[in-house]
Amino acid sequence: MTSQPLVQSAQRLGDEVEQLRFAPPVAYVYNPLRYAWSGHSAYLKKFGAGPKRVLFLGMNPGPFGMAQTGVPFGEIAAVRDWLGIEVPIGKPPREHPKRPVTGFACQRAEVSGRRLWGLFAERFGAPEKFFRDHLVMNYCPLVFMEAGGRNLTPDKLPVAERVALFAACDRHLREAVQLLKPEWVVGVGDFAMKRAAEIFPDGEVQIGRILHPSPASPAANRGWAATAAGQLRESGIW
Repeated sequence: MTSQPLVQSAQRLGDEVEQLRFAPPVAYVYNPLRYAWSGHSAYLKKFGAGPKRVLFLGMNPGPFGMAQTGVPFGEIAAVRDWLGIEVPIGKPPREHPKRPVTGFACQRAEVSGRRLWGLFAERFGAPEKFFRDHLVMNYCPLVFMEAGGRNLTPDKLPVAERVALFAACDRHLREAVQLLKPEWVVGVGDFAMKRAAEIFPDGEVQIGRILHPSPASPAANRGWAATAAGQLRESGIW
């Protein structure tokens, strides 16, 4: 399978979620599948051809990762130096002054992305070896911020807003699984794992989980890479 069907699916998701509206405390919404499409499409075109044995699933973009590069967990150095992607990135229509999008010029580090891609680089060496059997994507493509700039995760949205958002995200994940035919969907953290388990309750695909690499998690700050690699080995994924 070429990557084109997956590119088209992501494009549809970006268009769908662009139509959604969110009430306070959400004050700003960034849709990197629109303004950072150059980065996301470059990632899918380069690495998204299936099938894949393992699909890693994150929650939603981080403000200094995918929000800047369009690549899931897209820490600047990892995307530029390991994935070999560096493209011009646009700006969201409404930008929080504390959370500007500067693309590959961003000076802030996305620790989660540095840890995740760092683990894969250490284990596989060349990105082509990793992407032969794996792909990383996010369940939700949107970044939500409160008026003060604080990140708001999708699970904290009101029920009515979640229902509309999750419907679009569920459809996209189902399409991705149909296209990529993975044996495993591995949630990076509990939220993504639970969404995958709800979408695929009948054993169509095996569901796994690794500890989320966020520095907000005390457990992730105590040897995250070794913990995650151990979880993947214990599950039989690696």
